[in-house]
Amino acid sequence: MARKGSSIRSSSSRISSLLLSMFATFASFYVAGRLWQESQTRVHLIKELDRVTGQGKSAISVDDTLKIIACREQKKTLAGLEMELSAARQEGFVSKSPKLTDGTETKKRLLVVIGIMTSLGNKKKRDAVRQAWLGTGASLKKLETEKGVIARFVIGRSANKGDSMDKSIDTENSQTDDFIILDNVVEAPKEASKKVKLFFSYAADRWDAQFYAKAIDNIYVNIDALGSTLAAHLENPRAYIGCMKSGEVFSEPNHKWYEPEWWKFGDKKAYFRHAYGEMYVITHALARFVSINRDILHSYAHDDVSTGSWFVGLDVKHVDEGKFCCSAWSSEAICAGV
Repeated sequence: MARKGSSIRSSSSRISSLLLSMFATFASFYVAGRLWQESQTRVHLIKELDRVTGQGKSAISVDDTLKIIACREQKKTLAGLEMELSAARQEGFVSKSPKLTDGTETKKRLLVVIGIMTSLGNKKKRDAVRQAWLGTGASLKKLETEKGVIARFVIGRSANKGDSMDKSIDTENSQTDDFIILDNVVEAPKEASKKVKLFFSYAADRWDAQFYAKAIDNIYVNIDALGSTLAAHLENPRAYIGCMKSGEVFSEPNHKWYEPEWWKFGDKKAYFRHAYGEMYVITHALARFVSINRDILHSYAHDDVSTGSWFVGLDVKHVDEGKFCCSAWSSEAICAGV
């Protein structure tokens, strides 16, 4: 009887062990399955996160999280700026100065700085420009504060520094305060390219503007048309805007448009695409490029060709804008002869 009871207990123990083993096996399969499923889910989520954030990493660090938050904040700021830009197109060309948390105003960015190339004996032309569109005194200041436009006559010095012509310019500037005087430029046709290069450099270093424009002293500039045209290119950081052309290179020394380095332009003697003549515009990034590289940028005989050459090989958008061709006057034209 004792042997039978012992046999029953042994049999029960083996059955219990078998059931326990089976349960443990099933539990192991279940846990392994869940872990595999969760790992697959994590892989999927990580891939989706990589796709959305573009980080290409398997985990998100604190820095990454802060960057994502900053991007979202920037998106909100951009939406606000777009609303301001829309209002600016109705009221002028630049938005109202944003206020900081302490109530003070931040300095607003200018729309454009215009350099009007002039010469020592051109006072009558300068007076005509002032009367036609530039203004003087309060009108000149109003152009800056209300339109975000700074315009200055750009001039070098006489070959005989300190002579009566230089003194005449200094006297005129003391009365009008509308000159950029480049002391290391000699007023001569052969230095026209250097003059434009140093204007862009000086203006980019002194004023923070969206655009920088070169003009001459015998054209009328339609500020309203200029502002609305430039507003269409605010999203392009490297725009070169003007009346584009590709003209013939003249190798004859007695020709009006003689190019001493004509041989650099190939057998067909044709200039690369560049903005021609009386007025053209470059963006802030390009003006900074000219400023930083001013000492190594080559100059050709003509300033418009030189400016075009500085941007060959750069990722620059050439904008052929007929409104800069300065031909017949119309309400939509940006410039015309005075």
